[in-house]
Amino acid sequence: MKSTIYDVARAAGVSIATVSKVVNQTGNISVKTRERVLHIMKELQYQPSVVASALTGKKTSTFGLLISDLANPFFAEVARNLEDQAQAVGYSIVMCSTDNKDDKGLNYISLLQRKQIDGLIVACQFSKWSLLQDSVTANFPVVLFSKDIPSLSMHTVTVDDYKGGYEAIQHLISLGHSRIGVVTEDSPSGDHRVRGAKQAMSDSGITVNDDWIVKVNSSIEDGCEGAARVLQLEHRPTALFTCNDLIAVGSMQSAQRLGLSVPDDLSIIGFDDTILSKIVVPRLTTILQPIQEMAKETVQLLLRQSDTPDMPKQKIVFHPQLVEGLSTKLLQSE
Repeated sequence: MKSTIYDVARAAGVSIATVSKVVNQTGNISVKTRERVLHIMKELQYQPSVVASALTGKKTSTFGLLISDLANPFFAEVARNLEDQAQAVGYSIVMCSTDNKDDKGLNYISLLQRKQIDGLIVACQFSKWSLLQDSVTANFPVVLFSKDIPSLSMHTVTVDDYKGGYEAIQHLISLGHSRIGVVTEDSPSGDHRVRGAKQAMSDSGITVNDDWIVKVNSSIEDGCEGAARVLQLEHRPTALFTCNDLIAVGSMQSAQRLGLSVPDDLSIIGFDDTILSKIVVPRLTTILQPIQEMAKETVQLLLRQSDTPDMPKQKIVFHPQLVEGLSTKLLQSE
């Protein structure tokens, strides 16, 4: 049977109030008594109730994390890095997968706030971002992760998606490509990356062909289908910029099914530099998001909000980085 605070108090020969003070690190408790209570807690394998602490208004040392889909390697890496950074400062992470559904996201936010989490990290999508703003208590610590939503007055830690899209196209242009297609995800980040991509083409005198730009859901299957729509055109591009690595892998599958060799017949560049980019053949050229550094800054920003709830809103933007793989190559002839 699970040990209770009553069991600890009885075994340590102290009152329940004394055990509570030791757990919450409050009150004037002697070192000897504190050590005895902690020893009994360990001996009985007693775990203080986070919910009980929440009901007393104490910090629970937990952060909530909303992600889109744990099956996406990007979010798996985000969750792992955030958990590592939180544990380094004595916090734990409660993770919820929303499938990018507004109702699930709002229900999770309500649940997490009832459990008195100390802060919330939002790494999922909302179709109406105002719902997120309205659902969070004023001055409650919140950070948008890898999301840049100008309409929201919230702290943000993200990568420069526009610059990442721009640099992806610049890389393809440097390899001699001028017929460049884009397969993007339906998200604000995807939109920023496409804007950067279009600007890079325009700056190099390349006409943007809207027939070569398609928007799909963020999955390998949809990436495959979206790429096929472009690659089966009579006049197809010689290179594809895909706005995340999942879509890139799907695009590589599509090319293979159509008898196109990557990179001999088609160059492909992704975005995120997830584990997928390292295990596909050929190794994917991609744009790296510095997830570890972003996760560290996110946790620190939550802690700063806890200390100063009314601090000015901050947007911390990290620079993307090109990671050259083997899925892009110099164009021999068009």
